[in-house]
Amino acid sequence: MMTRVDKRALLRRLFELGCVYSAQVLSYQKMLGQLQEAGNTTTLAHYLSLLQGAGLVGGLSRYPGEKVHQKASSPKLLVLNTALMTAYSHLGQEQALRDNEYLGKEVGSTVGSPLFKGLSKSGGELFCWASRNREVDFVLAGGKDVVSVEVKSGRKRLSLPGVEAFSREFKVKRKLLVGGGGISLDEFLLTPPEAWFA
Repeated sequence: MMTRVDKRALLRRLFELGCVYSAQVLSYQKMLGQLQEAGNTTTLAHYLSLLQGAGLVGGLSRYPGEKVHQKASSPKLLVLNTALMTAYSHLGQEQALRDNEYLGKEVGSTVGSPLFKGLSKSGGELFCWASRNREVDFVLAGGKDVVSVEVKSGRKRLSLPGVEAFSREFKVKRKLLVGGGGISLDEFLLTPPEAWFA
């Protein structure tokens, strides 16, 4: 199905923002401030859904079930192919490995992208969560089952306050830590997303 795009420059810049800010929550108001083209939050939400439908950049809603199209929402941007993020980073391999902030976003995107694609095929949903300076990188929802996923690209973390706060608020079937002394990135990527509900 073809969709008319009246503000092509805005769509292109939103795509670029998605590549640069992948694995980060960014409000529509902040996006508008960065874009410099005329537009509004409704247009941005619509264009983000177009990018998501094209398999380029998605916008994760906050769990439980907040609609990404609501004006007040702040989606977590996620490239659906990490090569797109790499292309916009302008960093060589050695520079990227030394840049902890970039590495964290890349590992988060590497985990989130297959979750997004895999869950959409199996009927599940992928969310993010944040409350009072606590956050969970990804929340997998399938039927009544909920799985939290925290991603660590660096050294082992002894405490995960976001996961603990989330678990106090919602009934969680499993709490997963990827990297940082938890499940290895290789093992996680080789496991189909729906298997984490078992």
